[in-house]
Order: sequence, then C-alpha cells, then structure tokens
Amino acid sequence: MKVISYNVNGIRSAMSKGLVDYLAEQNADVVCFQELKAMPEQIDEEPLRALGYECYWFSAEKKGYSGVGILTKQTPSHVEYGCGHAMYDFEGRVIRCDFPWGSVISAYFPSGTAGDIRQDVKMDFLSYFHEYAQTIRSKVGELLVCGDYNICHQAIDIHDPVSNKNSTGFLPEERAWMDQWFESGFTDTLRTMKPAPHQYTWWSFRANARANNKGWRIDYVSATPKLAGKLSDAGIDDFAKHSDHCPTWAAFSL
Repeated sequence: MKVISYNVNGIRSAMSKGLVDYLAEQNADVVCFQELKAMPEQIDEEPLRALGYECYWFSAEKKGYSGVGILTKQTPSHVEYGCGHAMYDFEGRVIRCDFPWGSVISAYFPSGTAGDIRQDVKMDFLSYFHEYAQTIRSKVGELLVCGDYNICHQAIDIHDPVSNKNSTGFLPEERAWMDQWFESGFTDTLRTMKPAPHQYTWWSFRANARANNKGWRIDYVSATPKLAGKLSDAGIDDFAKHSDHCPTWAAFSL
C-alpha cells in the first residue's frame, strides 16, 4: 500500500500543471491533499475517478482558502469531515477515512506566519490536534497522519537552522511539540527509511530557493506502531513541481 501526502497549493492550479499525470505514474492507493483552495463543486473529479479513485473533500467555508481531501482506491467504511473544533472545521483542516486496516487523516496545520495571533492559533491547534489524534487512535487502532504540519522537526529538516531559529515553523516550542508527537507513538516514516539531510518538501518562491534547494521539510506521513512495523519504503518526490511543496510518501507491506 502506497500513501502520498501533498500540499498542492490550489488543486485546480496543480491539475493544470500535470498533477493527474503524476498520480497516474505513482499509482498510490491513498492520496492526501492539503490546501485545496477550492470548493468540492469546483474540482474536476473526472480525471481522478478515471484513475480509480473515490474523492472526498473538506473545504474551508472561506473560498480560495485551505481545505483538505483524500483520494482512495479502497472504499472507506467511514469518512469523518472535520475534527470537532468549530474554528478548525470552519478552516477545513482535517478529514479522515477509516478502513479495515486502520485510518488515514489528511491534515493542514496552521502556518503561524501571519503574526502573533495566528501563531497562537497554531499552538492551540497543536495542543488540540495531539489529543484528537490520540482519541481517534484509541478508537480505530492504527492511524496514518498525513499532511502539512508547517513545522521542521530537526536541524537537518531546514536549509539554514541558525538564521531560522526564531522563525515560525522552526520555533523551539513547535519542535518540542514534534518531539512529543513522535514520543507519543508515531513514527516519522521518511526519517526511518531516509535519514540523510537536505530532503525538503517546501521552498519559498523567493530567491530561487527551489533551484538552490534552500528548503524546509514540513510535510510528513506519521504512522502508529503496527503500520510503522510494516513500512517498506518512504521518500519525497522533489521532481514533482505542481506546487511550492512536493509530495512525500510511504509504502507499507500489509
């Protein structure tokens, strides 16, 4: 089973840049999208369904903002839209699909880059989401949390850890939350298989950052123990250029 997580920074834009061809080549079983920036009725599902996917979307109520989705080739037993928090559900940040082997969440964490208020929102989300994920885990057993976490966990996950030590996305309190997250029973699938530095999933549009690989790794596929024990490979597809992010993925031998 292969699972892809991809912040597409506007799914309609990404589809116009070859996203469907990429999905056809990768043939993943589950694809988690973040930052749809579209309402469900604005998304052309036909080419996605032609690849064998069922499509589930949870958009922000504000048009052109946020939103998450899951494509799956296996019909889920249940789809949960939102995470039970009025503000985060208004912003379209979490969707979950349940399967016989476990569940998959696609999550788009707040970035915190718009100032102190949004940084406070981000920290509140982190606290809420940690408890939410543990509650879901207790109900469904095994869980994959795919998404744009908007945090670099370690110094090897960011091109310049020294100058960014006070930047949102690499703040000590955010990195401490990531420590807590992985210590609570989740596995960073990429780092399990590919421990080398300079593997990034997001690049600024400024200063030719992507061409110079001056990036950040802020997208993750986190797995609970039994799934992590069946991990067979993981990686990032930095050749995919439909967004300012690139896909990250994990494969499991179920």
